[in-house]
Amino acid sequence: MSESTSPYALVVDDNVMVLMHACDILEEAGFRFYEASTGDAAAELLNDVASNVTLLFTDVEMPGVLDGFALARLVSERWSHIEIVVASGGLRPEPGDLPDRAIFIGKPFDASLVHDHLRRILPDGKQPAQLKKAV
Repeated sequence: MSESTSPYALVVDDNVMVLMHACDILEEAGFRFYEASTGDAAAELLNDVASNVTLLFTDVEMPGVLDGFALARLVSERWSHIEIVVASGGLRPEPGDLPDRAIFIGKPFDASLVHDHLRRILPDGKQPAQLKKAV
């Protein structure tokens, strides 16, 4: 898969080091990415680019109106084609926090964990070639 046909992920985290780490992991899996530092900025960005986005990878605790749980619910309702991964080192989801098709992973996470989850949740047609062959 060439870069021009690689899918996009939207990575959302207010911690720049975690954001860069997540972007590196997704790039290694074959994604191109957009970045946002808050749920509010992510929702605004999605108004313009959602048709290009295959995956939302978001933190939970961020400044602004939308935390990661609220962002996941919004994305599930408004852009149902986007797969959702929510990560946190502090909060764990309570019943109703996440949409049914979202998955939660704890922080810290590594490439192996993220890639394994992506292989499970992404339909074959949405998986970048690198993710398919890196088993």
